Amino acid sequence: MEERRMQEATASNPAQSADNFEMKAIKAMGATEEGDAVFGTGAEVNLDSQVLRVSNCLDYRPRKPKYFNHVHTGYEWDKFAQTYYDHNNPPPKIVQGYKFNIFYPDLVDKTEAPTYAIEKDGNSTETCIIRFHAGAPYEDIGFRIVNKEWEYSHKKGFKCAFEGGIFQVYFIFRRHRYRR
Repeated sequence: MEERRMQEATASNPAQSADNFEMKAIKAMGATEEGDAVFGTGAEVNLDSQVLRVSNCLDYRPRKPKYFNHVHTGYEWDKFAQTYYDHNNPPPKIVQGYKFNIFYPDLVDKTEAPTYAIEKDGNSTETCIIRFHAGAPYEDIGFRIVNKEWEYSHKKGFKCAFEGGIFQVYFIFRRHRYRR
């Protein structure tokens, strides 16, 4: 699926930078695993962001960054699920993690990396908002995600990097194993 998407991106408009960024993000994310789905278009949250206006030049007008995100879902085979479900009749899927790729090709200050912050989502304890901030000329962008504890180990898949104009934040949620 990724190979087809990369071929379409290069065949349609090879000179456009957005397609180039998307192709880089697809390569960085690796192969789509079972349970990965595109995430972002319906989950974007309107934020009250303050953008510094650098000049009246058209290159620096405030704008939202482009993004290419995935949500990783799967089954949790705990004792209850093992007892009452099988592989022909699986338990409901749950969100296990996210992969965010936010594109910032035209940053004014390229030495300062973008950041993310986790904020409360009103009165909801089930969800929270992850806000990405990069500075001029980009507005802040936020997404509503599941409010669970993250696994920060690189061995478990955590990644927070800004390379080539792409800010990548990948994480999975911590799984708590209970023993008697």
